[in-house]
Amino acid sequence: MARYRAQVHRLRPGRSRLSLVAASISGPALLLAWPGVALAHALNERYQAPLPLVVYVGGAALAVAMSFAFVILHNAPAPRSDAPAAMRSVPRWLRCGLRAIGLLAWLWIVVQALGGGAGDGDVASLFLWVYGWVGLALLSALIGPAWAWLDPFSTIHAGLSWLAGRLGLSGGENAVYPERLGRWPAVIGFAVVVWLELVGRVEGGRSLGVFLVGYTVLTVAAMSYFGRDAWRAKGETFSVWFGLLGRLAPFALEGSPEDGTVRRRPYASGLLSETWSTADLVLIALGTGSIIFDGLSQTQIYFDTFVASGMFGTTALRDSITAVVFLGTLVIVVLLVARRLGAAALGAGLLPVAIGYLVAHYLAYLLIDGQRIVAALNDPLLRGDNLLPFDLGFWEPSLFLPTSVLWSIQLAAVIGGHIVGAWSGHAAMAREEGGTTVTAQLPLAVLMVVLTSITLWSLGQAVLVEASG
Repeated sequence: MARYRAQVHRLRPGRSRLSLVAASISGPALLLAWPGVALAHALNERYQAPLPLVVYVGGAALAVAMSFAFVILHNAPAPRSDAPAAMRSVPRWLRCGLRAIGLLAWLWIVVQALGGGAGDGDVASLFLWVYGWVGLALLSALIGPAWAWLDPFSTIHAGLSWLAGRLGLSGGENAVYPERLGRWPAVIGFAVVVWLELVGRVEGGRSLGVFLVGYTVLTVAAMSYFGRDAWRAKGETFSVWFGLLGRLAPFALEGSPEDGTVRRRPYASGLLSETWSTADLVLIALGTGSIIFDGLSQTQIYFDTFVASGMFGTTALRDSITAVVFLGTLVIVVLLVARRLGAAALGAGLLPVAIGYLVAHYLAYLLIDGQRIVAALNDPLLRGDNLLPFDLGFWEPSLFLPTSVLWSIQLAAVIGGHIVGAWSGHAAMAREEGGTTVTAQLPLAVLMVVLTSITLWSLGQAVLVEASG
């Protein structure tokens, strides 16, 4: 995503819509939260506000804190858990179409990485970072389990299993997946992907394609050894991560993806109906922390402290140390808070925040860099071809939404995510303990206020530094 960082600094967060009361609470704070300066290379509008950055951050933090008071004082109810589940069958043509898209995307990445060149049509970065890490994450959280059928690793495994059967080869019974491993293999894989993006700066091209091939070999081998369903549920990073985000979505997978059945449920009810493990909390902490660290690493203070001073020597070593320290500290804090509140309350409270941050930080990246599919279709192998019937020589991706509209979406994302998190954390704690108090939820409220302040400060710093330069 470094290419995007050089083009567009993300717009600012803030507002919600849970209810009229919540809006009345957050509304005044949003006026305080309006940023001082916003200037981005790929945007044509400039915004100037008279309020200093400290008021902007303080106002947003106040809105988050007051959202906790609202849900606690009004004892916001959880979704009904006794309502009959509404089952839906996903049409076979849709499932097969998604599997074909996933497999074709995988093949395109591999072919282009092994035999192509470089350019804006690089599909490794487009499919893995833009459409995958951001687009599919949002789709999983807001709609449902699209990855269950897009997943190319399951499709490749099914194809190889069919071929082995035709050849009369049999691998015997699958090994039993060790329960002690839990979802930790997926957490380790997630940490590797975060390192590739934030530290290794593996943005695309042959390096990312080779990583995909290696990951595919490892995943298919694990599916063959432990069984496809067992590895998808516990060890496959993308299935576990997108499934975790899907706890917020109104559609949930019922049974195996091959069954093609989804369950319709109240929005965000999956936060309360599913169990939470320590590995789940670490995964959410890493996901949230990686977004915040991405913003912090672009501030002037980070540059002066770690880059300009030459601390830790090489860039990779410096970024590795700072990322490990920051993310490790956040993971420890999350686990300590979970010991007091319980895993369910913290998981249900923190997951909507992670999704809100994802929207606020990367929506413009998805909308702008996602348009590079045009260049990819025009020159699929990056050999200088011109297959489309129009000249792309002077074409560049651009933001097609009005800046004010995008800004409003991003404002709603962060504060909205925190308000949903306040409600779901409160409901989860009330379910486990039969009731809850302001004091009991204070650690979660403090954690959310601190995270909001840090991320908004880092975004404001990045914008102010660029504007002053």
